Amino acid sequence: MKRRDLLKLIALSPGAAIPFQLYAAGTGTTRLLVVFLRGGYDAANFLVPVGSSFYYEARPNIAIPKPGTAANAAIALDGDWGLHPAVRASLLPLYQKQQLAFVPYAGTDHLSRSHFETQDTIELGQPHDRRRAYNSGFLNRLAAALAGSSNAIAFTDRVPLAFRGEVAVPNMALRQVRKPAIDAAQTAVIADMYRHTSLGPAVVDGFEVRDGILREMSAEMEAASRNAISPAGFELEARRIATLMRGRFNIGFVDVGGWDTHVQQGGAEGYLANRLEQLGRGLAAFAADMGEAWNDTVVVVVSEFGRTFRENGNRGTDHGHGSVYWIAGGGIRGGRIAGEQVPVQRETLHQNRDYPVLNEYRAVLAGLFARMYGLSPAQLERVFAGVESRELQLV
Repeated sequence: MKRRDLLKLIALSPGAAIPFQLYAAGTGTTRLLVVFLRGGYDAANFLVPVGSSFYYEARPNIAIPKPGTAANAAIALDGDWGLHPAVRASLLPLYQKQQLAFVPYAGTDHLSRSHFETQDTIELGQPHDRRRAYNSGFLNRLAAALAGSSNAIAFTDRVPLAFRGEVAVPNMALRQVRKPAIDAAQTAVIADMYRHTSLGPAVVDGFEVRDGILREMSAEMEAASRNAISPAGFELEARRIATLMRGRFNIGFVDVGGWDTHVQQGGAEGYLANRLEQLGRGLAAFAADMGEAWNDTVVVVVSEFGRTFRENGNRGTDHGHGSVYWIAGGGIRGGRIAGEQVPVQRETLHQNRDYPVLNEYRAVLAGLFARMYGLSPAQLERVFAGVESRELQLV
């Protein structure tokens, strides 16, 4: 019997209670992979609030078209939300099979818009208003709470903060695959097309301005990624990660950089779209190569924060607050938008600029871990001290 059918049978039984650690009916090993998108990805152009007129007002140049209005329009998920068309072939099938869910308005209550400070906050999983212990990450505390039943690994150049602590966690660097942010050949072709027209000087000037801004921003974008693998690198390495997690390891962490889109991030096509496409293909490849173990696997995709809801003067977005998390897995209760939500309107923005955080990340992860591993209140307190878990019924 499939896990989803078992859940339906339990739900129909009078007075039945759904047991913890539901994944035990699969291969017998519960697996967790945390994917950290370093740089703060633009969640509003990934999970698109297609039912919001304010979204289209706030993003006149980079908004994703409404479903049904263009070939590259958003993919309708319900009346309020759509999905970026770049992930149609990769993530949409997982969503339709109820193996992928999204949690909007997610993140930390910490109001810093610093990449490094907020990344540290999330990886440590500690109260942000107290003195931090940099030798204690939340994934290490999870491994410790599981008391020897976990085998963890970081697919990173260095052991990340999330895995620092009493449990010894190895790391294995993934090869770097980086594509240049500016396609010089394409720029030359376009400039040549307009060279002998009245628009020629404006086109050349426009490219010069763009190139200058990109050069100025490249150092910050590189730093924000903290040497994380690129989306293209993740696509290439996802099958290798699956091989290791299918066999030896059951808790993994990988970070993916390149999401700090201050300039020319694009809409349905362009810089962000290309990276979402690569990331989506990587996640789909990981799911396929996990085989039967995919039914016992949960993938959590997070980022340190979202982006400003309004586009900036460079047709990009700046550091924001609330984001959208992804939860994927062969046995999850997906195919839906989970967690607390509010209408996407000017009045609901945080500080008149960002998505608010309504689904605090530690509470969401605590509820998820409780269901996955059957953690007791004492074990959860060890992982996320002082946090009341939030049950979103994703597993």
